Amino acid sequence: MENSQEEAIDLGRLMQIIYDRRKIVGGIVGGCTALALIVSLVLPKTYESTTLVQTRSAGKDIGGAAAMAAAMGISIGGSSSAGSPLNYIELMKSRAVLEPVIDKLEWPDEKKKPDAKGFAKSALKIENTKQTNLITVTATGKTPEEAQMISQGVVDNFLAMQTDMNKQTQSILVKFLNERISDAKKDSDEAATKLAVYSKEHNIYAPDEQAQLLMTKLDVYDKAISDTIVEQKSAQAEYDVATAKIGQQSSSARAYNISDNAVVQKIRSAIVEKRIELVGYQQQFTDEHPSVVKAKEELDNLNSQLVSEVNAAVNSSGAASLSTTNATLLSNQAVAEAKASAAKASEAALREKKSEKETEMGNFPEAAMNFMQLKSDAKLKEEVYLNLVKECEKDKIQEAMESMDIQVIDPANLPDEDRPSGPRKKLITAIGFVIGCLISFGYGLICYKREEA
Repeated sequence: MENSQEEAIDLGRLMQIIYDRRKIVGGIVGGCTALALIVSLVLPKTYESTTLVQTRSAGKDIGGAAAMAAAMGISIGGSSSAGSPLNYIELMKSRAVLEPVIDKLEWPDEKKKPDAKGFAKSALKIENTKQTNLITVTATGKTPEEAQMISQGVVDNFLAMQTDMNKQTQSILVKFLNERISDAKKDSDEAATKLAVYSKEHNIYAPDEQAQLLMTKLDVYDKAISDTIVEQKSAQAEYDVATAKIGQQSSSARAYNISDNAVVQKIRSAIVEKRIELVGYQQQFTDEHPSVVKAKEELDNLNSQLVSEVNAAVNSSGAASLSTTNATLLSNQAVAEAKASAAKASEAALREKKSEKETEMGNFPEAAMNFMQLKSDAKLKEEVYLNLVKECEKDKIQEAMESMDIQVIDPANLPDEDRPSGPRKKLITAIGFVIGCLISFGYGLICYKREEA
């Protein structure tokens, strides 16, 4: 076998050859540098305009319209994924946002008119400062006015799109709540009618002092039960909206069953126990009493833990592999289901405790006992109706708040016409110089090879 020998280059000789031909080498380097300078002068000027925006949570937890807005990829309180600045950035690059901006620009040839994706790459730079909720929208244009128009147009169109999406979602949620309000109103009116008829027939309008004391304690149970019923109906409305949105998605979204999750069950049981404990305190103390305040705080913490655990359970089941929107939809659906389940279990436990308290009514005359039961039922259903109306009104107000999830901190600036952002003459000239040096080195290497041959 023949032994192959590696060629060794005498760098000293190579440098000598380049030095001997320094005029040619200098011409190459100078020519490339001059050509790069000419190119930088010939290239059209470009300008950059930047808009700084800040994202924020709408201020409502996972429930209500904020959660449903998250299902559409808009910010939600309690969900870190859908409210992520990265989601906003992707939405800003969508056709709905960019096409109106593209249509405003003048294009010499319609065939060369870019699509939204191409325009985003060539004319936009949308960035999120890490660990912050700030987004910068930097647009490049042929004139200062064009750059400002593009940057401002992207933000304005995004805000308009977001507001419209929030209104659509809000309309669906309010529609579901209005259906439940209608049913609750009907139940409340029927219960009030029954009480009025019974009072008139038996000539009972006010129970005695002992019965009044018992009814006061039962009222606390009625209030707590009405709260759990409203929570169930509100959670069911959220569940229905999320389910409707899932049906509109084209991806392979699927439901995740978390009812068997041991941690979720444990938290739900703790919520039920804490509700019973809270009612016990409310029968003895006012709402400002430290024991009542502490119990309410602990109940809120348990509800937050329930939301966090359900989201974690859904993500661990494979939802994270889906798109952000579908993963959020599934999380919202699962959270709503878990909240409804916890509220239902709380209602059952409260009704059981109330039933135990009602056994004390056995010593009262039958007519008085029936009156108190009818009054309790009427009061409970009225509370459910009124609280549902309040919840609906709260969500209507939330609609206006959610349309301001993005706040403009610095509007699009008008660049100085005498200070364009491009072309970068110094950089282009330096690149020309480097290319000239590389070509000169290649030329010297060729000459070296010829002498060696």
